[in-house]
Amino acid sequence: MLPREELLKSVENRETVARVIDQSEQAIKTWEVVCTDFLSPPELAEVQQIFARLTDVQLQLWGGYPQAERQRAAIARSELPLAVEQVEIAALEIAGNFLFDSATHRDFLGAILGTGIVREKVGDIVVLGERGAQAIVVPEMAEFLEMNLRQVRSVPVKTQRIASEELKVREPKKKEMTTVEASMRLDAIASAGFGMSRSKMADLIGTGDVRVNWKEITQASHPLKTGDLVAIRGKGRLEIGEVAVTKKDRYRIQLTRLV
Repeated sequence: MLPREELLKSVENRETVARVIDQSEQAIKTWEVVCTDFLSPPELAEVQQIFARLTDVQLQLWGGYPQAERQRAAIARSELPLAVEQVEIAALEIAGNFLFDSATHRDFLGAILGTGIVREKVGDIVVLGERGAQAIVVPEMAEFLEMNLRQVRSVPVKTQRIASEELKVREPKKKEMTTVEASMRLDAIASAGFGMSRSKMADLIGTGDVRVNWKEITQASHPLKTGDLVAIRGKGRLEIGEVAVTKKDRYRIQLTRLV
């Protein structure tokens, strides 16, 4: 048995992580590969931290493409071979003419959930503009959505399964930059990295739209360090690189923005 209560100490996504621990124990007992539902980035971060402490089981993550935000985890005993192919996913195309009634990520997700499917069964959604979108789901939901997802906003759609290779995912663009700041405060560094005013960044932080290492941070003064990841929905991610102290005791920080 895994040390359940010890593993759950200081965990924010307690219910999800507890469920993954249960599935890990199932994998140990049955000698079979067990797959979780889709996990969000904060859940993935906590699950990976926990599995780094375990020797009995191993983890394989996959969400349909390399930079997928939402991913499933395949769990197996450490003695067994484990590969990406064992993380089962299904890709769907949601095709319609959205030229005169454009739909957002939220619209497509709302239409999917409106069929009665819970969020955990749905991975990333790739919006294709006026042509519709592509969605990644657990395989057992694919046929159900083909039959029941018929409309998004006012637009009739045709939903059909496609091969994972047909996903139209663009590689994230990288922008390297350097900033010099008086402190390592979140609002100062993030405003420089995302190219917006410090007051606008402080507003985003205060409303809970900013995550550091996938944890929601609401304090503008939160200190950052090398290796931290700052994410804002719809604006990409910012990686904190090497930090050096200048002769004037300021911080020269290498940043990588992923859009």
